[in-house]
Amino acid sequence: MKKALSILVLSIAVSIGSTAAMAQTTPQPMASSQRMERAMQQLQARFAAANATHDGKLTKAQAAQGMPMVAQNFDQIDTQKAGYVTLPQIEQFMQQRATSH
Repeated sequence: MKKALSILVLSIAVSIGSTAAMAQTTPQPMASSQRMERAMQQLQARFAAANATHDGKLTKAQAAQGMPMVAQNFDQIDTQKAGYVTLPQIEQFMQQRATSH
């Protein structure tokens, strides 16, 4: 799972970086947007599977069970210190991490 999430983060980073390059060189934004869409769908599916209570909130325990990378970075993702993270917070963290590396 950790490897899959790392690949997902890398895919997002590559998609973001290649979007600008493709816009300048070739008119094929469809491939990049499709790749990004698949990555987001995978993230959403993993979140839904880990969210055992189906309340849209992932606790640290739920993250440890289904999304280990999220569990490892839980305190950084839970910026409001609410004791849970949401899918938009995870997406934002991944995008920030992808652009900073």
